[in-house]
Amino acid sequence: MKIPYGKQTIDEDDIEAVVKVLKSDWLTQGPDIQEFEEKMARYVGTRYAVAFNSGTSALHGAMFAAGIGKGDEIITSPITFVASANCAVYLGAIPKFADINLNTYCINPDKIEPVITEKTKAIVPVDLAGYPVDLEKIQQLADKYNLTIIEDAAHALGAERNGEKVGTQADMTMFSFHPVKHITTAEGGIITTNSKNYYEKMLQFRSHGITKDPEKIEKKDGPWYYEMQTLGYNYRITDIQCALGISQLKKIDKFIKRRRELAGRYDEAFKENPLITVPPRPKNHSKPTNSEVFTTSKKVDDRFSTKHVFHIYPVLLNKRIDQKQVFEKLREKGILCQIHYIPVHHQPYYRQNFGYTKDQFPNANAYYNREITIPLFPKMTDDEQAYVIKTLNKILDQQK
Repeated sequence: MKIPYGKQTIDEDDIEAVVKVLKSDWLTQGPDIQEFEEKMARYVGTRYAVAFNSGTSALHGAMFAAGIGKGDEIITSPITFVASANCAVYLGAIPKFADINLNTYCINPDKIEPVITEKTKAIVPVDLAGYPVDLEKIQQLADKYNLTIIEDAAHALGAERNGEKVGTQADMTMFSFHPVKHITTAEGGIITTNSKNYYEKMLQFRSHGITKDPEKIEKKDGPWYYEMQTLGYNYRITDIQCALGISQLKKIDKFIKRRRELAGRYDEAFKENPLITVPPRPKNHSKPTNSEVFTTSKKVDDRFSTKHVFHIYPVLLNKRIDQKQVFEKLREKGILCQIHYIPVHHQPYYRQNFGYTKDQFPNANAYYNREITIPLFPKMTDDEQAYVIKTLNKILDQQK
């Protein structure tokens, strides 16, 4: 038995949607792209959405649209995939980090202000695991210092914050469609926004910086005429991918419901185990305190299911448990667990080029040294989950 930590859910409807495009006149730059963008914007609740060929290129496009450039700074979490920081580097900017809150695993808003300088251009909060980071204080800081908020919601499609879906509150929000995410286009990403200015800049950026808009070009030699007005990239997504995305989006509520069911069963299985901490819950719901973070959350409130979308299920091990040994034993038993994530400031590139050291950001380091992501995906069977629970509990018992 091999159980991955995450996996796509593809059915015959998805396959038929892709085949239909393959038989059509448009494989790329066709109508399915615009349809997918419109349906994503409608689902999230924004005026605009711009699809890209990856979540990384989408984040790159958002930072470009925000005017981030050489010598500027952005502030993000050290517990994220490297792309959250890399996209700033692509533009010549400098990534700065604010430590995480151990009650949420997301960036701690109280740690952001001391990092802000006159060079800071944007805050890039990350919704780790599908937990909707609290934007209230981040928005206050953005207003105070005239900063752009670009939310990295790669993990959080369908999550809610104060009754609104994630994707509406930040200036721009990125979602990812990698196969392990809530819906997939194989590879792909999207930015949602209510800003027409950002929208138009991203459209141009994803297609070589070229426009044919007669209101923007300097002159028009004929119907063939176009102008490259900025340095852009070929970040276009295909109609094949968007057809898959359109089909997948129809099932997102079902996918999220199953993720929450699985998460709830994990919660119930581990809530009394002092050797493990279940993932945190959004604001106003049960969550571990700092003193409990390496033991367990004793109380679970079912109301959290209206908020969190559980892209992954990260657990924290008690301090006395050997993380590496647990990880290796789980894999030996066919449970393909993962670590999310190695802190960005640990990476050689960031240490060599920006002077970070591994001992910075103690909460991020504490999280990294205790975290293991166990399997959770919509097609996971009850028997597979029972096997994960039984196996992990047995491994933990052996380390008491």
